[in-house]
Amino acid sequence: MVFLLVSLTVLHLVAVAMLLIATLEKSWWLWADSEITDLWYNCFHDNTSNSWLCAATNENDWLQSVQALMVLSVVFSSISFLVFLFQLFTMSTGGLFYFTGLCQAFAGFTDFAACLIFTFHRKEILNDSRDMNMGRYGYCFILAWLCVPLLLVSGVLYVHLHKKQ
Repeated sequence: MVFLLVSLTVLHLVAVAMLLIATLEKSWWLWADSEITDLWYNCFHDNTSNSWLCAATNENDWLQSVQALMVLSVVFSSISFLVFLFQLFTMSTGGLFYFTGLCQAFAGFTDFAACLIFTFHRKEILNDSRDMNMGRYGYCFILAWLCVPLLLVSGVLYVHLHKKQ
């Protein structure tokens, strides 16, 4: 039982860390090695100063929905972890972690929706006239997709987890 509890806690913390990285880092779409786009900024690498020059992205409805869904996913996963810790110490023996599991599953669904919207509407989100074949998905987008099964599996595990002595 202790091994399951520790494993589930580590899985949850890994998922939250991956969500934070996917939401805040600069690599959802790569145009070239010197140009990247994320949910918040468009960045270009300046060779003379060897630094990244970033400007805010052009806001549109699709981008705002992806931003909101990713932030909601981080918030719900964090709330889920805090509720889990609270329930762990206050819940009576034999209780189930329903609310924790539902929050975690909802975080997985919001992350899934954000990834789907970015996948199918990336041309409108990036608001660029260039051919989409010239670019590729960045590691933050891939991390966001990897979080979906982690969040959903941990949500299901929380629902089935009983508190024991």
